[in-house]
Amino acid sequence: MNNPGWVDLQVNGYNGVDFSDPALSEEDFLRAADGIFRSGTALFLPTIVTSAPEVYSRNPALMRRTAEKHGLLDRIPGVHLEGPFISPKPGAVGAHNPQWVQTATAEAVERLFQQGEGFIRMMTFGADAPGVENAIRQACELGIAVSVGHHLADAAEIRAAADAGARTLTHLGNGIPNSIDRHRNPIWAGLAEDRLTAMIITDGHHLPAEVVKVICRCKGAEKIIVTSDASPAAGFKPGRYHVLGNDAILEPNGRLYNPAKQCLVGSASILAQCMAFLESLEIFSEAELLQVGRTNALALLEAAAANAAARH
Repeated sequence: MNNPGWVDLQVNGYNGVDFSDPALSEEDFLRAADGIFRSGTALFLPTIVTSAPEVYSRNPALMRRTAEKHGLLDRIPGVHLEGPFISPKPGAVGAHNPQWVQTATAEAVERLFQQGEGFIRMMTFGADAPGVENAIRQACELGIAVSVGHHLADAAEIRAAADAGARTLTHLGNGIPNSIDRHRNPIWAGLAEDRLTAMIITDGHHLPAEVVKVICRCKGAEKIIVTSDASPAAGFKPGRYHVLGNDAILEPNGRLYNPAKQCLVGSASILAQCMAFLESLEIFSEAELLQVGRTNALALLEAAAANAAARH
């Protein structure tokens, strides 16, 4: 395959470096970025999970200045804030810390954007958060690509989020309780909303192969974006680690999970590994694999920026 490099919109960290770490250094950020680039990812969004307020005041700006200083803005064009505007409910909050969930308002989005020196390119909101539509509209005004996930949203709430400007579903099939209503749940509602592209983690652990096949066949290559959701444990050997605020176990098969919460803690895979697993399922052609692993993600970011420019 003639692949100029994968594009990963959700990378929480790599090889011991946590992008949500309040003590993140320029040196560690560069070390992680170098490892990610060497793995076959050409462009990525460092992702900050739901965190304490001081992280939002520090880390996006630190990463922007570091990327600019080292000529990496074309390969690290901004960060993805996965939260803090998500559901705090068990299961929906996943591995995130519920005490740091914030109320979604347009003012809060603007504040985070200014604190991050404009380096926010993507945000994940819970579609069931009160007042989230105004927050989504504000994010779109700022040129931020909006995704929804980590919620217990119903079809009407997901439709309202799409009306407000949301265009993707954050790791569809994950970030929800292990037991849900068999018919009325965020998975079916997300699949049914044609305006939303499904971001999926195809590491072989977040979604069973049969679920990956159903999502891909339902949305089609034009509405799928593969992401790694790589955690700081990506690149590590099996063992016990403290990852993204969780005491987690990395099994020999690559599954990374919190045994107390019975939830996954990001993945231990890079995007090249996720794409290899997806390729093994023989769902997509080579051209379609490039689409879901690169071009759809680039188009999403470009469309968000163009939308903001058109509004101004």
